[in-house]
Amino acid sequence: MKTLSRIVATALLVSAAPLAGQDRVPARLTLAQAIEIATSTNPGFLQTRNDADLADWDVRQAWGALAPSANVSGGMSWQGSGEQQFGTITLGDLGFTNQPSYYSSNYGLSLSLGLDLATVLGPRQAKAQRRTTIAGIQGAEWTLATQVTTGYVDVLRQEDGVRITEQELANAEFNFRLAQGQLEVGQVTPIDVGQAEIQVGRAEVALLQARNRATTSRMRLLQLLGLPVDQAFEPTTGFALMEPTWSLSELSAIALRDNPELRSRRLFVEASDVGVTSAWSSYLPSLSLSAGWSGFTREASSNDFAIAQAQAQVAGQIQQCVLTNDLYSRLTPPLPPLDCGSLAFTDAQRNAIISGNDQFPFNFVGSPPRLGLTVSIPIFSGLSRQRGLEAAKLARADGQQRVREQELTVQADLAIGLENVRTAYESALLEERNRELADQQLRLARERYQLGAITFVELTDAQTVLAQAESALNIAVFAYHDSVTTLEALLGTSLRF
Repeated sequence: MKTLSRIVATALLVSAAPLAGQDRVPARLTLAQAIEIATSTNPGFLQTRNDADLADWDVRQAWGALAPSANVSGGMSWQGSGEQQFGTITLGDLGFTNQPSYYSSNYGLSLSLGLDLATVLGPRQAKAQRRTTIAGIQGAEWTLATQVTTGYVDVLRQEDGVRITEQELANAEFNFRLAQGQLEVGQVTPIDVGQAEIQVGRAEVALLQARNRATTSRMRLLQLLGLPVDQAFEPTTGFALMEPTWSLSELSAIALRDNPELRSRRLFVEASDVGVTSAWSSYLPSLSLSAGWSGFTREASSNDFAIAQAQAQVAGQIQQCVLTNDLYSRLTPPLPPLDCGSLAFTDAQRNAIISGNDQFPFNFVGSPPRLGLTVSIPIFSGLSRQRGLEAAKLARADGQQRVREQELTVQADLAIGLENVRTAYESALLEERNRELADQQLRLARERYQLGAITFVELTDAQTVLAQAESALNIAVFAYHDSVTTLEALLGTSLRF
């Protein structure tokens, strides 16, 4: 027995060109090629397969939560010229007039990290959920493969139906010619010829309807493959009628291991185990770390105001020096006078003011860095933590029950499916024998009709019996293949390839 992946791999080895992304079906289409095309172009499955990318990003996000988050900020502002008011006092009241406009910029960098057990368990939980997602995608892929197999078998069924109706038409035409020959020699009446012609007409209608069913079946298969339906192809994979020698215990072991839905539910329980641990972690302390740094600049649009302030300050110092010397001269004995001539506003001071005002936008002044550590110990949160923990436990318990439910379902369906396969196989063998007998009866009836031993009605009855036997054989054979396909859907693997 080969799994779906091995079938697809074999098809890829024998294929002359890659199938992925194509919009044309090969002229000779095998079942493995049909499954490969469907997994590459079926829109519904491609939507499901995209969930894998999102699951990968969930894992990356969980790992990213263990790294500190970083923020960089910056801004610029402008303040126009004029008097500024501080309560009921303005800068003009303090002697600062003709205020210029100002340009300002600010910068900041901050780092923060919050850690608790739920965050630490995040990657583990995300990986478990990703495994569940991947299992769901694999289940959807196998479901699609089963649908393609069913559609492929139906194409073969309808084509076999066309073959049977073509054979019925050929038999009706032969009987019509036989009746005409018998009429010419006077052994039958024109009524027999008319009845034979009616049988030909009915066979033509049946063939037209059978071809319509075959065309419709092909279109449905192409739709399932995700391809345009106006294409012709020849299905080349044959489905042999094989005796079902599998034992129930052997198939049960395979199904309990490979059944897609069962595997997905088991992985869900594994993810639920991590969810319970994560919910329990809400009772544990959490740790928060933070760090930050900032800087700013402020530059006046004109240097005149700062220079005027400095000049006014120097003039005030000179005036204060003169007043101090006058006071010293009145003392007894007088003190030595101060050197007021050394006080003057120099070009060096002017240049320092101009250079100090040249800050905007990047010649910023940094503030002291800061670090912070916070430990939070939860005490009481209105029973929300316990409720979350109980919900996680119940979700895990529900998942375990769903696993057991699926195991029972698989075992029961498998036993029923195996019995259906065996019954279908035996029925097909019996119908094959019935068809052979009906074919013999029709040949004998034709011989007797030519001898005039029976009427045309009896000949028609023999032909009807053969047509019914052919139809019953077709139904039995493809009922067997449908039963095997159903069995394969339960197993998650192929039994025929």
